[in-house]
Amino acid sequence: MDMERRKFLESACKACLFAGAGFLISELTACSPSVNVLKVPISQNVIRLPVSGFANVSMQIVQPEGWFYNIAVQKTESGQFEALLMECTHQQNQLIASANGFQCPLHGSRFNLDGQVMKGPAERSLKKFTTSIDQDLVVIQLKS
Repeated sequence: MDMERRKFLESACKACLFAGAGFLISELTACSPSVNVLKVPISQNVIRLPVSGFANVSMQIVQPEGWFYNIAVQKTESGQFEALLMECTHQQNQLIASANGFQCPLHGSRFNLDGQVMKGPAERSLKKFTTSIDQDLVVIQLKS
Protein backbone atom coordinates (compact mmCIF):
# COMPACT_ATOMS: atom_id res chain seq x y z
CA MET A 1 0.00 0.00 0.00
CA ASP A 2 2.86 2.37 0.80
CA MET A 3 4.34 1.70 -2.68
CA GLU A 4 1.07 2.68 -4.40
CA ARG A 5 1.00 5.95 -2.47
CA ARG A 6 4.59 6.70 -3.47
CA LYS A 7 3.79 6.07 -7.17
CA PHE A 8 0.71 8.29 -6.92
CA LEU A 9 2.72 11.13 -5.34
CA GLU A 10 5.48 10.79 -7.95
CA SER A 11 2.92 10.90 -10.78
CA ALA A 12 1.13 13.89 -9.27
CA CYS A 13 4.40 15.78 -8.75
CA LYS A 14 5.51 15.09 -12.33
CA ALA A 15 2.17 16.29 -13.67
CA CYS A 16 2.43 19.52 -11.67
CA LEU A 17 6.03 20.01 -12.80
CA PHE A 18 5.15 19.58 -16.50
CA ALA A 19 2.12 21.87 -16.20
CA GLY A 20 4.17 24.53 -14.44
CA ALA A 21 7.00 24.28 -16.99
CA GLY A 22 4.52 24.59 -19.85
CA PHE A 23 2.98 27.69 -18.27
CA LEU A 24 6.39 29.26 -17.65
CA ILE A 25 7.58 28.62 -21.20
CA SER A 26 4.41 30.12 -22.68
CA GLU A 27 4.80 33.19 -20.45
CA LEU A 28 8.45 33.66 -21.42
CA THR A 29 7.62 33.26 -25.10
CA ALA A 30 4.83 35.83 -24.79
CA CYS A 31 7.20 38.50 -23.43
CA SER A 32 9.96 37.96 -26.00
CA PRO A 33 9.95 39.98 -29.20
CA SER A 34 8.41 38.22 -32.16
CA VAL A 35 11.06 37.51 -34.75
CA ASN A 36 10.29 35.67 -37.96
CA VAL A 37 12.97 33.31 -39.17
CA LEU A 38 13.12 33.00 -42.95
CA LYS A 39 14.17 29.59 -44.23
CA VAL A 40 16.31 30.14 -47.31
CA PRO A 41 17.97 27.86 -49.84
CA ILE A 42 21.72 27.84 -50.47
CA SER A 43 22.97 27.85 -54.03
CA GLN A 44 26.73 27.55 -54.68
CA ASN A 45 27.52 28.61 -51.09
CA VAL A 46 25.47 31.79 -51.53
CA ILE A 47 22.21 33.06 -50.02
CA ARG A 48 20.18 35.66 -51.86
CA LEU A 49 17.56 37.86 -50.21
CA PRO A 50 15.42 40.55 -51.83
CA VAL A 51 16.49 44.06 -50.81
CA SER A 52 12.78 44.93 -50.67
CA GLY A 53 12.50 42.70 -47.58
CA PHE A 54 14.33 45.42 -45.65
CA ALA A 55 11.93 48.23 -46.57
CA ASN A 56 10.24 48.19 -43.13
CA VAL A 57 12.83 46.39 -41.01
CA SER A 58 16.56 46.79 -40.56
CA MET A 59 17.21 43.14 -39.61
CA GLN A 60 16.07 39.76 -40.86
CA ILE A 61 16.95 36.42 -39.32
CA VAL A 62 17.52 33.69 -41.88
CA GLN A 63 18.04 29.97 -41.51
CA PRO A 64 20.08 28.54 -44.36
CA GLU A 65 18.77 25.20 -45.60
CA GLY A 66 20.48 22.38 -43.69
CA TRP A 67 22.15 24.67 -41.15
CA PHE A 68 21.60 24.63 -37.40
CA TYR A 69 22.60 28.25 -36.76
CA ASN A 70 20.71 31.26 -38.04
CA ILE A 71 22.23 34.30 -39.71
CA ALA A 72 21.28 37.88 -38.78
CA VAL A 73 21.24 40.08 -41.87
CA GLN A 74 21.19 43.81 -41.12
CA LYS A 75 20.87 46.90 -43.25
CA THR A 76 23.32 49.53 -42.03
CA GLU A 77 22.71 53.27 -41.90
CA SER A 78 24.88 53.63 -45.01
CA GLY A 79 22.59 51.27 -46.95
CA GLN A 80 25.04 48.35 -46.96
CA PHE A 81 24.31 44.93 -45.47
CA GLU A 82 26.06 42.88 -42.78
CA ALA A 83 25.54 39.20 -42.04
CA LEU A 84 26.48 37.61 -38.70
CA LEU A 85 26.40 33.94 -37.75
CA MET A 86 24.24 33.63 -34.63
CA GLU A 87 26.54 31.05 -33.01
CA CYS A 88 27.97 31.92 -29.61
CA THR A 89 31.76 31.90 -29.78
CA HIS A 90 31.96 30.54 -26.23
CA GLN A 91 30.30 27.12 -26.55
CA GLN A 92 28.54 27.14 -29.92
CA ASN A 93 25.00 27.84 -28.71
CA GLN A 94 22.30 29.46 -30.88
CA LEU A 95 21.96 33.16 -30.03
CA ILE A 96 18.78 35.16 -29.53
CA ALA A 97 18.40 38.50 -31.32
CA SER A 98 17.26 41.63 -29.49
CA ALA A 99 17.05 45.32 -30.34
CA ASN A 100 20.53 45.88 -28.83
CA GLY A 101 22.31 42.82 -30.21
CA PHE A 102 22.50 39.13 -29.48
CA GLN A 103 22.42 37.09 -26.29
CA CYS A 104 23.39 33.54 -25.46
CA PRO A 105 20.72 31.94 -23.26
CA LEU A 106 23.15 29.25 -22.10
CA HIS A 107 25.86 31.25 -20.27
CA GLY A 108 24.79 34.87 -20.76
CA SER A 109 27.33 36.13 -23.29
CA ARG A 110 26.17 39.30 -25.05
CA PHE A 111 27.19 40.71 -28.41
CA ASN A 112 26.35 44.11 -29.89
CA LEU A 113 24.74 44.54 -33.32
CA ASP A 114 28.23 44.55 -34.91
CA GLY A 115 28.95 41.13 -33.35
CA GLN A 116 31.50 42.37 -30.82
CA VAL A 117 31.54 40.84 -27.34
CA MET A 118 29.89 43.09 -24.75
CA LYS A 119 29.79 40.53 -21.90
CA GLY A 120 31.55 37.19 -21.47
CA PRO A 121 32.26 34.41 -21.04
CA ALA A 122 32.63 34.63 -24.86
CA GLU A 123 35.91 36.30 -25.89
CA ARG A 124 35.68 36.36 -29.70
CA SER A 125 33.37 38.39 -31.94
CA LEU A 126 30.72 36.71 -34.06
CA LYS A 127 31.62 35.40 -37.51
CA LYS A 128 30.82 37.85 -40.33
CA PHE A 129 30.00 36.86 -43.87
CA THR A 130 30.89 38.90 -46.94
CA THR A 131 27.84 40.60 -48.45
CA SER A 132 27.17 42.49 -51.65
CA ILE A 133 24.20 43.83 -53.60
CA ASP A 134 23.42 42.42 -57.03
CA GLN A 135 20.58 44.40 -58.63
CA ASP A 136 17.70 43.95 -56.14
CA LEU A 137 19.25 41.11 -54.13
CA VAL A 138 21.43 40.97 -51.01
CA VAL A 139 24.06 38.31 -51.71
CA ILE A 140 25.70 36.55 -48.73
CA GLN A 141 28.86 34.52 -49.38
CA LEU A 142 28.91 31.58 -46.96
CA LYS A 143 32.48 30.50 -47.81
CA SER A 144 35.46 32.82 -47.47
